Amino acid sequence: MVRGAAKQQAREKNQKLAASKAGGVSQLKARAAGLPIVCPSCKGPMAGYKILVQHMESKHPGAAVPDEASFK
Repeated sequence: MVRGAAKQQAREKNQKLAASKAGGVSQLKARAAGLPIVCPSCKGPMAGYKILVQHMESKHPGAAVPDEASFK
């Protein structure tokens, strides 16, 4: 009998703990917000226009670099 009550209390405690952790701490939305520019050739996310220009020059030298205004 005593163990049954302790078992039930432990189960309730673990359920509360699992419910508090259910939200998770995913950073995918924050990462997507921090990488607003996407390479038109390979669809790779970039943090800024200058990084995109460097990326295009090194990875896609034959492709034209789009204007900065097209990303805003």
